[in-house]
Amino acid sequence: MNNTDLSQEHKKGVYYALAAFLMWGLVPVYFKSVAHIDEFEVIAHRIVWSCVFLALFLLVKRQLFEALALLKRPAIVYGLGLSALVISINWLVFIWAVAQDRIVETTLGYFINPLINILFGMAFFGERMRPMQWAAVSLAAVGVVYQIVLLGELPWVALVLANSFALYGVLRKKITVDSISGLFIETLWLLPFAVGYMLWLFSGHQLQFLSEGSPTVYLLLCAGIVTSLPLIAFAAGARRLSLTLIGLLQYIGPSIAFLIAVFYYDEPMNMERLTTFILIWIALALFSIEGLLVQRKKRQVLSV
Repeated sequence: MNNTDLSQEHKKGVYYALAAFLMWGLVPVYFKSVAHIDEFEVIAHRIVWSCVFLALFLLVKRQLFEALALLKRPAIVYGLGLSALVISINWLVFIWAVAQDRIVETTLGYFINPLINILFGMAFFGERMRPMQWAAVSLAAVGVVYQIVLLGELPWVALVLANSFALYGVLRKKITVDSISGLFIETLWLLPFAVGYMLWLFSGHQLQFLSEGSPTVYLLLCAGIVTSLPLIAFAAGARRLSLTLIGLLQYIGPSIAFLIAVFYYDEPMNMERLTTFILIWIALALFSIEGLLVQRKKRQVLSV
């Protein structure tokens, strides 16, 4: 592949990654629009229609039978069962938080997430933290402690989202399967519970999907696209870009969601709460600068 081809692939990667993070940034708007639906029913629709969408996507890509062949490998299947449980907790807390006008707190969780990833890398993979990484994590911890002490509240939504997503990343790192096929198997694990819950609601005449107007029905049917399409775009971008660039671009999503929460949905943001975010943002700036410097040194060593 020549330099022109590499440049074109890099551009495609940036476009895919930007599309993914833009969609993730706008996701709260979608879940806000179905906030009048029971959270468990919403997550059931998310699972069912994600499974359908991913099956169709893999079929079009002629990879469906390869994905289904993974069901014959118990280690992968049981590993994805555990990761499915973790990501379902993440989804449920996120959907509940959006419905409860706590989008700002969800963005705090996804800002903290890269720093939690560092700690998990040290705990599960024996990775060593460099001085600036220690400084970034410590500053983030100060931000969380500040909110607990001065505001008198534990940002549990943010902490659950950050830790569950980091744990999900650890589990998926240990499983040798691509992201799309992995998510498909995860939704297959969750599918019986989702369908069973919807049938239980139906038997008690409580399935809101059947009593809502067309706009809500169409929105719920789109739950699979909303869940899967950003991941597909992200996977396409990640194949073409460095981890450093992906790491920098990932802040676009929570930044968009933060702005939407504060300026569109008018969620409260006083100086005390903003201080926590400022500390986290400074920590992320240190984290990002440190990553860029490390990559620069590596390139200099390779060019010698």
